[in-house]
Amino acid sequence: MSLAVAIQMDPIDSIDIDGDSTFVLALEAQRRGHVLYHYLPQDLAFSGGQVRARARPLQVRREKGNHFTLGEPRTMDLGTEADVVLMRQDPPFDMAYITATHLLEHIHPKTLVVNDPVHVRNAPEKLFVAHFPHLMPPTLIASDMAEIRAFRAEYKDIIVKPLYGNGGAGVFHIAPGDDNLNALLEMFTERSREPVMVQQYLPQVRAGDKRIILIDGQAAGAVNRVPQEGEARSNMHVGGRAEPSDLTDREREICAAIGPALKERGLLFVGIDVIGPWLTEINVTSPTGLQEIDRFMGVSLESDIWDAIERRYVETR
Repeated sequence: MSLAVAIQMDPIDSIDIDGDSTFVLALEAQRRGHVLYHYLPQDLAFSGGQVRARARPLQVRREKGNHFTLGEPRTMDLGTEADVVLMRQDPPFDMAYITATHLLEHIHPKTLVVNDPVHVRNAPEKLFVAHFPHLMPPTLIASDMAEIRAFRAEYKDIIVKPLYGNGGAGVFHIAPGDDNLNALLEMFTERSREPVMVQQYLPQVRAGDKRIILIDGQAAGAVNRVPQEGEARSNMHVGGRAEPSDLTDREREICAAIGPALKERGLLFVGIDVIGPWLTEINVTSPTGLQEIDRFMGVSLESDIWDAIERRYVETR
């Protein structure tokens, strides 16, 4: 099987080839004989019922400083010239991101979009997890100051974060006695009309925030991300340290509980975040963690993902 694969992502020249999940997905697709194209989200256009992209042929190689070659750009009809579109640009999950899902909805599933754009739009990381309240730590989504103060009064030690952020940006730990809550909420209010997410602080985060990859609803591997000293966030972007990790019985229980919902929605590649016994996020937009898990476990999750993509492609013909 040789497929035409269009990868919608951010500029490829600046990626870290030792950590980027899209890069290894592209490498694996190329190894299988698929033909790659690259375009930026802003290269999408819709006219006359067609979804088009200003795309360039792409070749990739694991060679630092020379990891890609892009051909000449051309206008590509994604509905007829692409077999698969990988929607892999980084969040934030803003109106530009939402618009891209609306455009790609016009071609899916005739052209298989991974992940399903309708369910990417309907399952932003910090909101989709709210469908599984029994798996979450105590959580509040609100704008009302009285609600937020009451939540803090009950749980004392809290985390406040934007609903549509990414990479740990804008995540604040408000410890008991910290006087900055009001100023912080004023800052959020000035920047956005969106509610914030407030959660009970989980001290287990000092031992790590686990990223678990699910492929077509099945747990496939995990990596533990340990925050650096003096930091409440464990994201790699802010200095988190990756460590090998197996799945606990509780984590397998979480995966079994959410897996059918992911599979039903066409969310083939998902990364969930678990702290202690609690599910904190379900990442469906552009999950990461493949290369770290590959190295620690001696596996090739990108190969497993492509197996799932190819199966789904055949099923939708």
